[in-house]
Amino acid sequence: MRIKVKVKPNAKKEEIKKIEEDYYEVKVTVVPEKGKANKKVIEVLSRHLKVPKSKIKLIRGETSREKVFEIEEL
Repeated sequence: MRIKVKVKPNAKKEEIKKIEEDYYEVKVTVVPEKGKANKKVIEVLSRHLKVPKSKIKLIRGETSREKVFEIEEL
């Protein structure tokens, strides 16, 4: 399954909000440099969706705030 994620880096606290069926807003506390925010987003999605981090892949938007992730079925 694919989901779209709007990332808000450098937030005061980590938070995830479901906006639509396949669209989430994720706030992370790390800065968006050298992929740190992307790794943190995968971590937050992993906890929220209860899937291993290895099952979540960034498909599009590596340097954008709008990203698309592929989540492998278990």
